Amino acid sequence: MLNFLKKKSDNQEKTEQCFDSSKPVADHIAVIMDGNGRWAQKRMLPRIAGHKEGMNNVKVITKHASKLGVKVLTLYAFSTENWKRPTDEVNFLMKLPVDFFDVFVPELIEENVKVNVMGYKEFLPAHTQKAVENAMEQTKENTGLILNFALNYGSRAEILTAVNDIVALAKSGDLPDEVDEKTFSSHLMTASLGEALQDPDLLIRTSGEERISNFLLWQIAYSELFFTDKYWPDFTTTDLEEAIGSYQLRNRRFGGLKDTTEGDA
Repeated sequence: MLNFLKKKSDNQEKTEQCFDSSKPVADHIAVIMDGNGRWAQKRMLPRIAGHKEGMNNVKVITKHASKLGVKVLTLYAFSTENWKRPTDEVNFLMKLPVDFFDVFVPELIEENVKVNVMGYKEFLPAHTQKAVENAMEQTKENTGLILNFALNYGSRAEILTAVNDIVALAKSGDLPDEVDEKTFSSHLMTASLGEALQDPDLLIRTSGEERISNFLLWQIAYSELFFTDKYWPDFTTTDLEEAIGSYQLRNRRFGGLKDTTEGDA
């Protein structure tokens, strides 16, 4: 096989993507936490065991992201399409935030982590809504990392909601003459994160799948993408550092040239 077709060895990959603590980390990291069910099935366990283990891993990754200086960690916890799953699994997923926040909020307060939840929360079961609201209330004064859960979230629905909100403003005469990117972004669910942080710098997807799955379609226009074969429950702090290390090596030009001497497009 020709050299340029050969796959890089694991050691080469690790060397090239080595995390450098002296370099800036991504301010906003978004994660599609995929593979919980498959993790469980590989171990002859029910799918819900994978979701439980995945939520336990959220605690580990959140603490480490905070330690590294990440400002926002957005986690895709439940999509608007996930209601199609078996009822028992959905019911378990709706109970997970209750158990998670009940145990983890004191640790989040200690870590100075602020909880935010975006999505169509009004359609969640009452006990889930209460757990979410309590977690946000109890951590609202924290000034460190924002742990931003996307819960009952879908990006196409979010964009349509924003469009309809803007149309309503136009009809009432409360809209400027022109809708620009800044105006549109201000009507998206990530607007509460602040203009500087609403778009992820790095998007990670676990489990080997390489698609976006209706997640932050507008916001990730210039995000760096990192895919790993690891299932979410197996995704470690070392894996997080590897993803950030990969990000640190990227040349983010945003359609332009970072250096006027560069000749590539």
